[in-house]
Amino acid sequence: MTRVLITSDSHGLTQELTEIMDQHEVDWYIHCGDSELDFDAEVLHPFYKVGGNCDFDPRYPTEEIKDIDGIRFFITHGHLHQVKSGLTTLAYVAEEQEAKVVCFGHTHIAGAEKIGEQLFINPGSIRMPRNRVEKTYAVLEWLDNYNVSIEFYTVEGQRVESMSYSTTL
Repeated sequence: MTRVLITSDSHGLTQELTEIMDQHEVDWYIHCGDSELDFDAEVLHPFYKVGGNCDFDPRYPTEEIKDIDGIRFFITHGHLHQVKSGLTTLAYVAEEQEAKVVCFGHTHIAGAEKIGEQLFINPGSIRMPRNRVEKTYAVLEWLDNYNVSIEFYTVEGQRVESMSYSTTL
């Protein structure tokens, strides 16, 4: 089994990032931007990370492509792909990269959905969520058969039961 912790829009929080990393045993960490921390901040060391519209350290890439245990991930913040207006632009860019999983933030709205052959995951925000009260992040896991599940958690480590999502890649 492979497990990936995905977070975004932490906007300067460091203690909370440490706490959510301590709550789960995972293989990989992804931060979808707007950490507002220096690229080499100690708390971000384990993360694949991208820059968002509130990240001003020029060392942040705007997007990352990572192959994790046989699945290609496209990681971006989303502001350069107009995600507040829909996922079409983001889907085209991710398709060009042959990505199966698309991780993004920017909207602060947690959710997961499969569109065509792509799985889109927005972990929400651990600082300023929108459309929900809970400050959220996500944990994605899968077995060798690519049956994936996504669970959303509060900063306190409580699973948000109504947000569980499963699909096959």
